[in-house]
Amino acid sequence: MSDQATTRPSDHPTTRPPDIDEQLAVLMRGVEYGDPQIREHMERELRERLEESARTGTPLRVYCGYDPTAPDLHLGHTVTMRKLRQFQELGHQAIFVIGSFTALIGDPSDKDKARPRLSFEEVMANAKTYVDQAFRILDPEKTEVRYNHEWLSRVTLEQFIEMAANFTVQQFLARDNFAKRYAKGDPIWLHELFYALMQGYDAVMLRADVQLGATEQLFNLLAGRKLQEYFGQRPQVALTLPILVGTDGRLRMSKSTGNYIGITEPPEEMYGKVMSIPDEAMMNYYNLVTRFTPNEIAQIEAALKSGRLHPRDAKMKLAREIVEIFYGPEAAQAAEEHFRTVFQARELPPDMPKVYLSEPVNIVDLLARLELARSKSEARRLIQQGGVRLNGRRVKDIEQIVEIKEETVLQVGKRRFIRLLPALPS
Repeated sequence: MSDQATTRPSDHPTTRPPDIDEQLAVLMRGVEYGDPQIREHMERELRERLEESARTGTPLRVYCGYDPTAPDLHLGHTVTMRKLRQFQELGHQAIFVIGSFTALIGDPSDKDKARPRLSFEEVMANAKTYVDQAFRILDPEKTEVRYNHEWLSRVTLEQFIEMAANFTVQQFLARDNFAKRYAKGDPIWLHELFYALMQGYDAVMLRADVQLGATEQLFNLLAGRKLQEYFGQRPQVALTLPILVGTDGRLRMSKSTGNYIGITEPPEEMYGKVMSIPDEAMMNYYNLVTRFTPNEIAQIEAALKSGRLHPRDAKMKLAREIVEIFYGPEAAQAAEEHFRTVFQARELPPDMPKVYLSEPVNIVDLLARLELARSKSEARRLIQQGGVRLNGRRVKDIEQIVEIKEETVLQVGKRRFIRLLPALPS
């Protein structure tokens, strides 16, 4: 088992130092704005920075921030982390910022309501494992780790007023999520408006050349440019990347919605979760969290559309690739064999509903709780008739206690399946 993300040869520059055009092609790959003029402007600025870096021998300072609003990182976080890694491999300085202060607010960019507020103690407890997890993607020898409470907790009210004077309320209310909430009469809390200022000040304190973020965070990244100009710095290049959808195929991957794939989850669990995503979400994953080249991905997509590649086979290729990134080829092969044994050999559907169990429960109570039986009497009758199975094995005892330590398939009758998973530690 590898503690470090494995890499494909295509992830690395060739032995010949790449020229500026080659660097730009790699670094702009996958970057999206929704406005071609913004893309043209940012690409031009990035080219200028790369040329200057090559001329002076000074690496660019490139950062991305991650708010520890939950204990673990998931695949969605790795979209920007992989871009950070590309900058590292081209000789630039990556800065992994843990939002130990901004997490006290929570980024409202992708939310239609205010986030629950966390205490500083909760935030720091969540942040404990972030660095080790980040090094599954990033090169630890080329990564600077910073916590933004180092500077944000020392901002005076006078300084904050000076920063706020660079923006209007109308600029904030024009943002899509705030505009929708305002139109519906939903509350927009004053502290939510502070988030962009704080993230913008991160760029100032880090003297950033480049900042990475998700597409809906563009306002925050541009706020950083504005504040850098105010403080006499050259404004950073803002690179935004699309969001990774969760296992439901619709919403952004998030711990709060339960549609996530954690990067420290066991290989079998990770493989099974990838296999559960809807077919239409596959290319989102292929493009954002795999090591395949754009040409390889285009070939896979064409084969899917022509019918030469079955969606199941494409999804298995995707699942194997993602597990291999974090655990290596042997673990990926074992996870695939586990999936074939538990799911394919028994012709089980890969898109089963998931239920997390935190404590042991009687099988009769479980069937009733999950509404797989109309009553406990019916649950007992189903068991006695041989209609209930766990991982394909018939349940014979109505007093059996179900304790989930690894992924387990609960089957009732011929067509009802539930994937039982151990609850993650809180």
